[in-house]
Amino acid sequence: MLTLPAPAKINLFLHITGQRDNGYHELQTVFALLDYGDRLHFKPAGTLTLSCDQADVPRDDSNLVLRAAALLQQHTGCRRGAAIRLEKRLPMGGGVGGGSSDAATALLGLDALWDLNLPIPTLAQLGLELGADVPVFVHGHSAWAEGVGEHLTPVSLPDAHFLVIHPGIHVSTARIFGDRQLTRDTPISKLPASLEAVLTDSFHNDCEAVATRHFPVIGELLDWLRQYAGNARMTGTGACCFARLTGAQQGQQLLQQLPQHWTGFVARSRNTSPLHEALAKFRATKNSG
Repeated sequence: MLTLPAPAKINLFLHITGQRDNGYHELQTVFALLDYGDRLHFKPAGTLTLSCDQADVPRDDSNLVLRAAALLQQHTGCRRGAAIRLEKRLPMGGGVGGGSSDAATALLGLDALWDLNLPIPTLAQLGLELGADVPVFVHGHSAWAEGVGEHLTPVSLPDAHFLVIHPGIHVSTARIFGDRQLTRDTPISKLPASLEAVLTDSFHNDCEAVATRHFPVIGELLDWLRQYAGNARMTGTGACCFARLTGAQQGQQLLQQLPQHWTGFVARSRNTSPLHEALAKFRATKNSG
């Protein structure tokens, strides 16, 4: 059996700089990968199957894990199967990349399980067919992103702990991006010089105002985080919001004070994805055997 993590991400900021003729939005953002997320288990099998420890997670072709597997089979002509089990910890519709990260882990995990050995750029291109956030998880490095999120420049972020809170709601990305009041003309920025610069008021999340109007609880969450942690920002199109911490202990203390119906986790930022580290260990063990 092959077991691999599907790490979360947060958008340290998110600027919408334009919209293409096909409706896709041009953006600038910094993706920070975290050491917390879902987990996928892969076993060789005659067909493709998916199971999950959460009853509300779809197990049909609408799930990005199975779509990633089918796409990989279609691209390579591989007819091997796999029994995939998903341990779901990241909220759906939370803005932390749960589905996209699961898809990336499926692509890389099945590539290893089936001995396909496709180049990372090829896997990232396949991932882009599944969603704009998938390539950053495939490449496996914190990154400055432009375009629709597919133009990635690796960045090295300082070690930091973050508190990530989910207010118990599901936010539709399509609903936020479809809102007429969404800012779509934020001036294009240069790559920030530091994490501190990214978290200043000159950078922001353009989706935040729209999301808080549709879902007032997001505004309540941001106010709560700012009261106790001094800084806060929404990630992606929501619903999760995050704050940078002085250390993990501060985050654990704040988790004890969470209002009812909110959930959260404390995570450390990682420049190199835990997924790539786990794959390297798997391949090293396989080659030595």
